[in-house]
Amino acid sequence: MLEKLELAWLISFRQVFEVKSFKQAASILNLPSSNVSRHVAQLEDAVGLRLLERTTRRMAATEAGETLYQQVVPLLDSMDSALLEMSAAGKTVAGHLKVLMPDLPLLGKWLAEFCCQYPLLSLSCDTNLAPTQGLEDGVDLLLQYGRGPLQSSGWVAKEIARWPSIVVGAPQLCQRYSAQLSLNQLKFLPCITSLSALNGTPWVFKQNDSQAVTVPVYSTYRINSAHLAKEAALAGLGFVILPELSCQTELQQGLLQRVVLEKVPEDLVLYAIFNGRDKTPRKVTALLDFLMQKSTGSNQSDWVAWSKGQHQSGAD
Repeated sequence: MLEKLELAWLISFRQVFEVKSFKQAASILNLPSSNVSRHVAQLEDAVGLRLLERTTRRMAATEAGETLYQQVVPLLDSMDSALLEMSAAGKTVAGHLKVLMPDLPLLGKWLAEFCCQYPLLSLSCDTNLAPTQGLEDGVDLLLQYGRGPLQSSGWVAKEIARWPSIVVGAPQLCQRYSAQLSLNQLKFLPCITSLSALNGTPWVFKQNDSQAVTVPVYSTYRINSAHLAKEAALAGLGFVILPELSCQTELQQGLLQRVVLEKVPEDLVLYAIFNGRDKTPRKVTALLDFLMQKSTGSNQSDWVAWSKGQHQSGAD
């Protein structure tokens, strides 16, 4: 029976029943009187009963109309309350939030602060540098490193933080290969690359036209940790791309040297990736806004912990 009815018919019937006037009901519902009359007539046709007696001087409900009103009104009120509650929940930061992100200390601090602000929120957070799972598996927000253009995925990517990067090597290594330090020679030089994060081996450099160019390199030392990569570079195991911020001390102390090539490495970027549908849940937009605000308000000293012995990518 329900599939034969429309909610608008019941709403119009209720309003006419309560005010005993099609014209007044139409005014309250902000509809033409003809629409309200048609709704009631269609409802009567659907149930096969006369619901309202109409005369030129008055209108009254029939016995069937009285019965229908008494039984339908509580259901309409319940539906309205449920919809209002759901709408309010959509504007409230609450519910279960699933996040996949690198194990970055500053991000951990921010995430804890965010959850303290919203006690109605429950959090499930997994840490992974090169996630094979993601939004398809029910994750609400994915924080992921990238260097150069992101592969098209159908998801929305918003930049959270960006670190200019450089190629560095130990002084003895730079001296040994001083005559071969060029992009074309990288595939013959010992390099330290990521294992699976940041698309693995190819190094990505900036083009003059803001495009990116990938350069194959030779690597026998592959890890998903900027800290391990820097330690390997200090030991002279190979050249590596690192965020300049993460190796400033070593450069100043002469433990590492900047390698100047024909092109500059692409910046390391931390992206927030999420479903870009029209009705993004409030819990997701709230976390995005919070991370953007925190990142914008941070200075370089806030990110120093990024390079202090943490097991996350940043090497390429």
